Amino acid sequence: MDHGLEFQLLNDFQRDFPLCPAPFAELAARLGVAERTVLQGLEHLRRQGKISRVGAVFAPKRIGASTLAAMAVPPERLEAVAQAVNRFAEVNHNYAREHRYNLWFVVTAASEGRLQATLGAIEKAAGVPLLSLPLEEEFHIDLGFPLGGGARPRASVRAVQPQAPIGEAERRLVSVLQEGLPLFIRPFALIAERVGASENDVLARIGQWLENGAIKRFGVVVRHHELGYRANAMLVHDIPDGLVGDLGRALAEEPAVTLCYRRPRVLPEWPYNLFCMIHGRERSKVERTIADLRRRHGLDDRPCQVLFSLTRYKQNGARYA
Repeated sequence: MDHGLEFQLLNDFQRDFPLCPAPFAELAARLGVAERTVLQGLEHLRRQGKISRVGAVFAPKRIGASTLAAMAVPPERLEAVAQAVNRFAEVNHNYAREHRYNLWFVVTAASEGRLQATLGAIEKAAGVPLLSLPLEEEFHIDLGFPLGGGARPRASVRAVQPQAPIGEAERRLVSVLQEGLPLFIRPFALIAERVGASENDVLARIGQWLENGAIKRFGVVVRHHELGYRANAMLVHDIPDGLVGDLGRALAEEPAVTLCYRRPRVLPEWPYNLFCMIHGRERSKVERTIADLRRRHGLDDRPCQVLFSLTRYKQNGARYA
């Protein structure tokens, strides 16, 4: 595939994807190529692993329930425990990180009750206790990557308020959407057929979810590791509760910060409540970025930890239904 076209498909359509009956034809018109070229290009990128899907990124806790979990696994058991955790469909991200708490994974479920039951089952299967660190306030969660160094959308801050339970028809739509759009000339028509709705109803519901924030963005979902972002660090701080909001909002505006949110402390095991992710191509550059962020935001005297990713055991879309 032409490198220019590949870059545009990866970079330009991570959000603001056309919600219309023939979206790939619309993309083709914008790019000045044939619709078939767009479909073949996206399929090529998917097979290469550079994108996971084209579709919805649901906001945490707006459709179902989710949490970040951590385990302190004996190093000799890490691989076996990671594979045991991976067997749960509710686990969508699972990473080894540099810390005593060395296994970190995200668990999603259709309801809070189902989430808690899954966490209990994971603990039992792994034979290791876990820390559950649910999202309390988001300052910036997007995970889009402006590959050309352009400005990213301005961070939006909101307290996390679970949405009212959705109906069965909506749950069917979530179940299909979490798989991604079919790479077909009329993808929404195929989705509508699967869920027993009209194409217009499907498009309208997706638009409503985007408007009310249940879907954070709709478009090409890239896989950062395959695009060269392999020096990725989770930066955590212990911040007084009265200051965490202001600091979170300030850090969320930093171009280098790809995720920023507040999660609960779990004392005495885990004293940190402000989390940031910095995705980079080189470890030394990420380390310099972190040092610069801490200096400029007056954080040099605040307790912190930097947890670089070591191994990616699993990365796919969240499954809420």
